[in-house]
Amino acid sequence: MTEFLGVTHSLTGRRWVGPSEEEERHAEAMEQLTGLPGPLCRILARRGVSPDDSGAYLDPKLRDLMPDPRKLRDMERAAERVMVALHQRQRIAVFGDYDVDGGASSALLISWLRDLGLRATLYIPDRIDEGYGPNVPAMQALARDHDLILCVDCGTLSHEAIAAATGADVVILDHHLGGETLPDALAVVNPNRQDENGDLAHLCAAGVVFLLLVEVNRRLRETGRNGPDLMALLDLVALATVADVAPLTGLNRAFVRQGLKVMARRERPGLVALADVARMDTAPNSYHLGFLLGPRVNAGGRIGAADLGARLLATTDPHEAAALAERLDALNTERREIETMVRDQAMAQAEERGLDRPLVWAAGQGWHPGVVGIVAARLKEATNRPAVVIGLDGSEGKGSGRSVSGVDLGAAIHQVAREGLLIKGGGHKMAAGLTVDPDKTEAAMARLGELLERQGSGKMGPADLRLDGLLMPGAAQIELVEQLEKAGPFGAGAPAPRFAFPDVQISFVKQVGANHLKISFGDGLGARLDAICFGAMDGPLGPRLLNHGGARFHLAGRLDINVWQGRQSVQLRLEDAAEAVSRG
Repeated sequence: MTEFLGVTHSLTGRRWVGPSEEEERHAEAMEQLTGLPGPLCRILARRGVSPDDSGAYLDPKLRDLMPDPRKLRDMERAAERVMVALHQRQRIAVFGDYDVDGGASSALLISWLRDLGLRATLYIPDRIDEGYGPNVPAMQALARDHDLILCVDCGTLSHEAIAAATGADVVILDHHLGGETLPDALAVVNPNRQDENGDLAHLCAAGVVFLLLVEVNRRLRETGRNGPDLMALLDLVALATVADVAPLTGLNRAFVRQGLKVMARRERPGLVALADVARMDTAPNSYHLGFLLGPRVNAGGRIGAADLGARLLATTDPHEAAALAERLDALNTERREIETMVRDQAMAQAEERGLDRPLVWAAGQGWHPGVVGIVAARLKEATNRPAVVIGLDGSEGKGSGRSVSGVDLGAAIHQVAREGLLIKGGGHKMAAGLTVDPDKTEAAMARLGELLERQGSGKMGPADLRLDGLLMPGAAQIELVEQLEKAGPFGAGAPAPRFAFPDVQISFVKQVGANHLKISFGDGLGARLDAICFGAMDGPLGPRLLNHGGARFHLAGRLDINVWQGRQSVQLRLEDAAEAVSRG
């Protein structure tokens, strides 16, 4: 990888890295062989897509990427048990996690069962009173009134709670890292069980649930009965996949690509109401799922009634949907205010410990457990280190962690829990949760830091900013953005294309809100482009650009289409900058 524009230390402290010579040659060959636009070919080349495969990549077909669901262990047992429940019209409960993936997974099952004439009971545990996953009182109560309990996005480590569900069968549909032993459930369908081969480890829980429904629908067809339309449910799978930061590669990419098309039809009342309250005025894309819709669905589980998100996604009543969406929007505003307070305190504490360690962490009395995961993500983004943030409350601390690429945080937290330094803990590579005795917090975090250091954490500086090429302001046209979108959707594992605009001059800059910037810049040849930089004032980028003093800069970021009063224009979502005089 080569340094781009000679930038070794940008305003955010990053080295800019451009395409390799091999990638450039690959892109040129693809452009000649396929006739596709050059910038799009550079994106495909960076993804390792060959000219022969470019057509399939740009138009992925779910049928070509769909695995046989029976590849997953216990899938056949789970599908057969659901078939029995359908045939005998049994009482079914859905126990889901309180995040977007859990809510979407729950809504998938409730909607599918409803189409077959069965009403399922929804149970989402309260984050504060009950914590993550199945608990003994809830499972005992559900078992008394139901024949089958489907645990989604949770349950793989819940041995005691699953055992308490006497009198009912339990099927677990999860994706979190499994332990050495599994709970005594009828079936545990989880691509991250230790005895799985990992081929489907990238799926979120909603993806696992979808595969179960594919298998049950196949069995229904064998009996001469048509199951519900599964393609119409892919909007929920797409939302969960993006919000859970699952990598947008392979099957996940096809899920999201198709799910966005379904969502654009505006047929699910809950998502329609949520899009309207979030003031989405363009066709949905992965950014909307991750940053507009996802946080609002999550808000109920974070600081409000835990089941609001799942109820919104499952409802068929537009009036109920509108009321739930308004409530979630208000809770999301409240959540942001709480998050800002906790983030400022956590960052100050982490800075005192040092931001260059293998693990960045902070713990505070009374920090709301509903925002510690978001704050951990902010610390991770600021430091390029795995981060854990813990809210202490009397005799217990509940924390959440976020990791960086190449560092398996879930496995490390699982190990610390096995060693007895945590009350409990688990998750997956990029995100995990834990419960800790406040007196053991320092020791637990020290041990976690040791385990992460063995994986290479701490040796990294600020993440390199990978760029796909140079553009001049005049080339940033709507047609170009639409061409680049064909390589999407963009997200985890499939970053949006980023371009550098070299040696430009800022003609207008204004602070917007507490920490954002709006900018206009040009190349001196008459072409100008607008930019927005979210969170600019939280670091060195905003103050320097706000007080640019006429200096020229290289600006880098992603292009998108902005809609204002019905008019479309291209804008740069600015991520970094470097002073142009630093070249060479």
